Amino acid sequence: MADWLDRVGSCSGQKIQSNSNSSILDLKSRLSAVKIPEPVKPRAGRRMSSAEGKIVISKKIVTGDVGYVLEDVPHLTDYLPDLPTYPNPLQNNPAYSVVKQYFVNTDDTVTQTIVVHNSSPRGTHFRRAGPRQRVYFESDEVNACIVTCGGLCPGLNTVIREIVCGLYDMYGVRRVLGIEGGYRGFYAKNTINLTPKTVNDIHKRGGTVLGTSRGGHDTTKIVDSIEDRGINQVYIIGGDGTQRGASVIFEEVQRRGLKVAVVGVPKTIDNDIEVIDKSFGFDTAVEEAQRAINAAHVEALSQENGIGLVKLMGRDSGFIAMYATLASRDVDCCLIPESPFYLEGKGGLLEFIEKRLKENEHMVIVVAEGAGQDLIVQDMRSMDIHDASGNKLFLDVGLWLSQKIKEHFVKKPKMPINLKYIDPTYMVRAVPSNASDNVYCTLLAHSALHGAMAGYTGFTVGPVNGRHAYIPFYRITEKQKKVVITDRMWARLLSSTNQPSFLSKKCIEDSKKIDEAHNDTGKGEHASTDVSQCNGSI
Repeated sequence: MADWLDRVGSCSGQKIQSNSNSSILDLKSRLSAVKIPEPVKPRAGRRMSSAEGKIVISKKIVTGDVGYVLEDVPHLTDYLPDLPTYPNPLQNNPAYSVVKQYFVNTDDTVTQTIVVHNSSPRGTHFRRAGPRQRVYFESDEVNACIVTCGGLCPGLNTVIREIVCGLYDMYGVRRVLGIEGGYRGFYAKNTINLTPKTVNDIHKRGGTVLGTSRGGHDTTKIVDSIEDRGINQVYIIGGDGTQRGASVIFEEVQRRGLKVAVVGVPKTIDNDIEVIDKSFGFDTAVEEAQRAINAAHVEALSQENGIGLVKLMGRDSGFIAMYATLASRDVDCCLIPESPFYLEGKGGLLEFIEKRLKENEHMVIVVAEGAGQDLIVQDMRSMDIHDASGNKLFLDVGLWLSQKIKEHFVKKPKMPINLKYIDPTYMVRAVPSNASDNVYCTLLAHSALHGAMAGYTGFTVGPVNGRHAYIPFYRITEKQKKVVITDRMWARLLSSTNQPSFLSKKCIEDSKKIDEAHNDTGKGEHASTDVSQCNGSI
């Protein structure tokens, strides 16, 4: 219990002095608001069966003064309360001997909202990532594994490399396994031994050296494999679907009472993971998208009434398209899933294209893959199909839009067009990560392994307002982050491209009212407004 009190620290953000009676009394009063899950001890020497009762995973919430809320992450001692602790090997590492205050204080937290008013509550916080003075694993007992799931993304190999090298160089861990082929690799594929030598230069390559796949998640088989192989640290790299799977694995590990830390590293090239500032690979994707946009601009500029159409990734969130457009300054129109558009009639896209060609004699259009799907479904009466991970399969909006534009201008023989369609999707996600993402992936990997060694489990890592934090799985998977089209960033894009919003004034006013209501209730972080029914004349 003493270790747990030390980890909780001061829920009001003040440091606790162990030799102060008043501080101890103050701590006891604060702990009355802490929800402590009932520790469950499995019978020695065997697993707990479902008949013995399934553990209900409760949220660890710590409340304090002035509206302070800490959404804490699980710890191994929540269900294995008698675990011993050991001094962190980093204190004897010469590379870190000169670092001042290298270890993170037990009561350090990161706030989710950085801009507040005088009357605002302190709001939601997350536990700050970083090395702790005490760890719950001895170096020679660690048997870690790494798995990558879902689609490719720049930086996957960098994360793998830095987890392996970090465990070796900082903590002296010598056993790290690579699980091949995604989740199904736990029970259907071979493993490979990962050492600093074998992963030395993999960050220079795209893709993942472990291979990946969608689907194949069988919780019982996966945890059976973890238990049979003696694995006690599991690092899972993947998107929101993968993190949901990691959450289920953690629950089963806890139900069985295993000393296994389950850690997620969030991956999505679309940057649509809630809470965290940015996902790795996003900077590389935006940079690589510039090549396609530049090519489209050259093609459009070189011919009379030239149109360059570029489709970029973004199933449900248009961050890549938005940032690539802002970075390029050569784009005349950007279409994203969050901002519906329509083709025909006054204020429609076709009218705008015609107007821009008359003004400039060329045009560049960027469209996210998830944009306009409702229009395609209406036009083609397509079926609702999903992939192995449960993601809806989108139709090619680029090809569809190209055809619609051509059909429109066929009716205008005095205004012939030259349209070039560029789809760099797989080129963008298959390249190695750039310098910015390489540094970011290193920080993510180190935050993940520091948390696992400190006994934290059932969490994912990521920067929140510039500080790396440990975030409960449920906060990552509960919803997707989307572009807020009533926000300043989207306004900057509209100003840069001089395109219409394709939304009615009434819709814009209603959207602002909804966002204001979210902010008034303290739920305005990354709020997104449903404007799916808001297309209409300006």
